[in-house]
Amino acid sequence: MPQTGLNLELEPNLPSPDDFYEELLAAHRGLSDADSELLNARLVLILANHIGDPAVIRAALRLARKGLADDGQADDPPVIHP
Repeated sequence: MPQTGLNLELEPNLPSPDDFYEELLAAHRGLSDADSELLNARLVLILANHIGDPAVIRAALRLARKGLADDGQADDPPVIHP
């Protein structure tokens, strides 16, 4: 399984990814765009807290930004303090 030096899992790791995707869609169903964005932000913060390792979170932020419109900050995601 390919991983980064920070043990960031990059291979499919969910036992049932289609079920997860359906649950994610269901969680957003009926929400306004603003509430949907808020749900995403809350989910990211909850999962980041669960991970708990700032270096792993920084690596995930960099990976998530890769290939998106570059605003000049692609190499400098927000600082996460322990």
